[in-house]
Amino acid sequence: MNRTAAAALALTLPFAAPALAAGEGNAIAPGYWETTNQVLSPIRSSKVERRCIRPEEVAKFMEGPSNHIYRCTYPTRVVGQGTIRLKGSCTTKKGPPLPVSGEGSFTRDTFHMEAQVAAQLGPMTVPIRAVTDARRLGGECPAPDAPKPD
Repeated sequence: MNRTAAAALALTLPFAAPALAAGEGNAIAPGYWETTNQVLSPIRSSKVERRCIRPEEVAKFMEGPSNHIYRCTYPTRVVGQGTIRLKGSCTTKKGPPLPVSGEGSFTRDTFHMEAQVAAQLGPMTVPIRAVTDARRLGGECPAPDAPKPD
């Protein structure tokens, strides 16, 4: 996967940032979640994962893409009352910052975000669009060795 596609996919992976006060209208509910991450342009890819989101991980999920490869900062971060809006940049050890923006909506049991990245490929700027859709499958997380529900 090239750097551009990897950057776009990183945008749709589970989120990380400073804590957000959980409360009605401010966050998703903890529990067992299924997340579908898609890069829609210019290269199509998709990944579905199921995972437990514990109460202490809700803010990390909600507040903006970042992971072990990409470090992201969001000077514009508005989360609450069922909407989320982010604008900032993501960097790697090997490249310049990439501008990132995203908007979405959520309920206690659903999450949807559309993100855009302006990746630089030589002299060209390539727009990348990525989408994350998630739904809460249940309030209880399966035991680590239990079969996962369908």
